[in-house]
Amino acid sequence: MGSKTKIFIVMEFVTGGELFDKIVNNGRMREDEARSYFQQLINAVDYCHSRGVYHRDLKPENLLLDMCGNLKVSDFGLSALSQQVRDDGLLHTTCGTPNYVAPEVLNDRGYDGATADLWSCGVILFVLLAGYLPFEDSNLMNLYKKISMAEFTCPPWLSFNAMKLLSRILDPSPITRITIAEILEDEWFKKGYKVPVFDEKYEANLDDVEAVFKDSEESHVTEKREEQPAPMNAFELISMSSGLNLGNLFEEQVFQVAPSLHMVEVRKAKGDTLEFHKFYKKLSNSLKDVVWKSEEDMHGQQ
Repeated sequence: MGSKTKIFIVMEFVTGGELFDKIVNNGRMREDEARSYFQQLINAVDYCHSRGVYHRDLKPENLLLDMCGNLKVSDFGLSALSQQVRDDGLLHTTCGTPNYVAPEVLNDRGYDGATADLWSCGVILFVLLAGYLPFEDSNLMNLYKKISMAEFTCPPWLSFNAMKLLSRILDPSPITRITIAEILEDEWFKKGYKVPVFDEKYEANLDDVEAVFKDSEESHVTEKREEQPAPMNAFELISMSSGLNLGNLFEEQVFQVAPSLHMVEVRKAKGDTLEFHKFYKKLSNSLKDVVWKSEEDMHGQQ
């Protein structure tokens, strides 16, 4: 929602964190647990595709869990709509996280958003079951070669049916790759499967939101009065920023600790989070004499 002077972004509060954190903290999952999350993922992706929406950046970091362990697909910043396909019926924008991107996206000859998303789902399933990525290489060109050739090996602890499904999803040819309809009939996938029920009649109610703003006007904190904020979608939000640069929507603050003291913040801007964690751990170990750690961190390492 936005007014003349403020922008309010209201989102669902998802308390369970990223599915990725669950993998980092607990390692690979049992097949029953991985299957349950994968079933929810396929249901969500199938729903999006039926509405002409292709995510294009599916990965464990973009899958959130609520307090009941239900899966939530998030971060549609790179998603495409069916209206964006060209005359050849394909999408042509190369995007996504390298380790999860389908071969046809890398080939830059156009791709079907549905089959490309399905490949990413296959990589996610592999990570859930194995605890590591199927395609990994420090050299980006070697990584792309492995992806294009679908060069991966299933760990020996996987069941035959799980391996069979993975091989059908991680098929380098989008033409012969398994479809969502075929996945729904797969023997491994169907175990314990529950058909999803979507509430198509849900409509957002702004009464509670308006009540919050009304309460704020009556509170002891006073500010310049302005009109009631009007709802707006993400596209309208982006259009408010010149050149699609959202930087001017946020304040920048710089704090000087001391003339001789430098504070360095390491943050992942893009790329695979597993690789970032490996890099961060190596960096922290190298700087253990100069890196400050809280008591909580120290207790966590004991």
